[in-house]
Amino acid sequence: MLAVTAITPTQSKTSQLKTILIVEDDPMMQLGLKHILNQQPHLTVVAQAVNGNEAVSVALQHQPDIVLMDIDLPGIDGIAAAQQIKAALPNTRILMLTHHSNPTQVMAALSSGAHGYCVKGTNAEQLLLAIATVQEGGSYLDSKIADCVLQNLKTLPDNCANDDIKLTEREMQVLQQLVEGRSNKQIAAQLGMSVHTAKGHVEMILAKFEASDRTHAAVKALRLGLV
Repeated sequence: MLAVTAITPTQSKTSQLKTILIVEDDPMMQLGLKHILNQQPHLTVVAQAVNGNEAVSVALQHQPDIVLMDIDLPGIDGIAAAQQIKAALPNTRILMLTHHSNPTQVMAALSSGAHGYCVKGTNAEQLLLAIATVQEGGSYLDSKIADCVLQNLKTLPDNCANDDIKLTEREMQVLQQLVEGRSNKQIAAQLGMSVHTAKGHVEMILAKFEASDRTHAAVKALRLGLV
């Protein structure tokens, strides 16, 4: 349960009223977030959405300063929704709020255009700090996962190039799913193939990327701009 902690305008570098869109399909979580945010004199919740498609539509309608976005959403997920919102509203800041602490999911979220990543279960004070950081133009990465993500980035050589990795069209489709943190079973269902075939494609991708695991391959793909 999030504890309510108020931050006054003098505690934030930006005292101008900022509008927020909450994208969350859990009614209790949505209610708690709205209660906390509307207690802040410099923040106001202008709209809420419960799935990815609605998030895009509502964001275009209200053009909020900040979108607080869950990843696991009905319809299109939060990563795809963030990509669409950023394409249409480049000045809108997006903060991901999710249970996921997997570095692959984190990198996929950040590559979608999100400016921050906050793990659910954090206290209200940290959430408000994350919001303040992204609204002021910075990036926020929850301390629970920052070390893990940085470690994955450090394992990659700086001189690797796109031309060194040749993927088939099908492997590119599987790579996109892998970067979004999906399992072999989920990849198979999404792309209409057997789990055995999906596993084979993933193993081939790992071999071509000379990656030790799925996260390593995903982060390398993101750094190379392949997805």
